[in-house]
Amino acid sequence: MELNAPTLAGWLDSDLLSRLGIASCLGLLLGLDRELRGHAAGVRTHGIVCFTASAMTISAIGLWNSTDAGRLDLLRIYEATGAFIGIIGAGLIVFSRGQVHNLTTAAHLWLAATIGIAAGAGQWPLVVIASIISLVMLTLLRFVEDKTADRHLEKPERPDC
Repeated sequence: MELNAPTLAGWLDSDLLSRLGIASCLGLLLGLDRELRGHAAGVRTHGIVCFTASAMTISAIGLWNSTDAGRLDLLRIYEATGAFIGIIGAGLIVFSRGQVHNLTTAAHLWLAATIGIAAGAGQWPLVVIASIISLVMLTLLRFVEDKTADRHLEKPERPDC
């Protein structure tokens, strides 16, 4: 089997890091608004979705540029993956007792699929950076969500009329 030439693992591109970092920061800022307003899709969900879209785009461009694009349609990989993850994500998202659950899990699956595509394409800097940033978003930002959740629980209940 002939594969595209992998990007060397020791080479971390500052352009790649800035693209993924900016996407992450913007997604987190977008999610902060929703988090502060008490909506289900908060900081982590928005951060993961924005970051994953960036990683998937970078992966598609890199794969296109590193192969003979005339003989294959690389976008089919991403179309099929997006559709598949969308179906799984829709099945995971649950509305129960007035709250939406599993949004972050659905976004995380999309992230995992994108990292998998990048790994399959031999885009090792993208894989490393994507994994590190996503782990930071999923673990460290849990504290932000927990703090805002505690604040929402302290709201007084509406009196029954």
